[in-house]
Amino acid sequence: MSDELFQVDGQVVLVSGASRGIGRALAEGFCRRGAQVVITGREQSTLDQTAKELSELGRPVRALTCDVADAEAIPQLIQQVLSEFGRIDSLLNVAGVNKRKKVETFTPEEYDFILDINLRGAFLLAQAVGRHMIERGGGGTIINIDSLNTYSPLKGVVPYAMSKAGLSMMTRGMAMEWGEHGIRVNAIAPGFILTDLTRKLWSDPRMQAWGDANTPLKRLGQPGDLIGTAIFLASPASAFMTGQVLYVDGGITAGTMWPIEL
Repeated sequence: MSDELFQVDGQVVLVSGASRGIGRALAEGFCRRGAQVVITGREQSTLDQTAKELSELGRPVRALTCDVADAEAIPQLIQQVLSEFGRIDSLLNVAGVNKRKKVETFTPEEYDFILDINLRGAFLLAQAVGRHMIERGGGGTIINIDSLNTYSPLKGVVPYAMSKAGLSMMTRGMAMEWGEHGIRVNAIAPGFILTDLTRKLWSDPRMQAWGDANTPLKRLGQPGDLIGTAIFLASPASAFMTGQVLYVDGGITAGTMWPIEL
């Protein structure tokens, strides 16, 4: 029996960075629950294939190319979604990139690449969607994909950690300003999630041992582990929640593990 408290059926949901990984999993989660999903990304061919596969699960999925680092592309994306579907009920700000390097070796171009997509692009996309939600009379949800790096930054990803720290403050600031319009802004901070892009890293036995030792649930996360939290944040079940970052990390941020047998 379905519970209206957690229903997203009929919502128009826009998901950035949705062609693979976490974005794709979240798009699939909303598809399976009756939402009208629009996915975006930088590569049309990959988006089209994802949309074709997801469309078999529910409503036809619309794929629209948008590089969130391109400020001029975002208004065009929003206008296209509104012209086709009339509104946007939920935005999932997933698009993100990373590079692992020593902090002293990052070039200005690499820094800009990470910050432009992870923070500037996320801001501009949320701003455009928020503006639409205000103009239509209020209401709606924005869900940003944060990171456990905002709790404890990892070595070798300083620009990425900086971008996600900014995203945390963006989440809180937008929640403060838009609460009066009934717009709720929250974030999900995933732990270590096994995706196609991270599979090589986590195939290293040293990384596997480290992950098992430091994650209380003793496993890596799967992209699908984030679906329940996203549905919760987009549904009436979280109607009195805004400005929050929810860590879905297998318990990594619960404390620090140390090598002492009890």
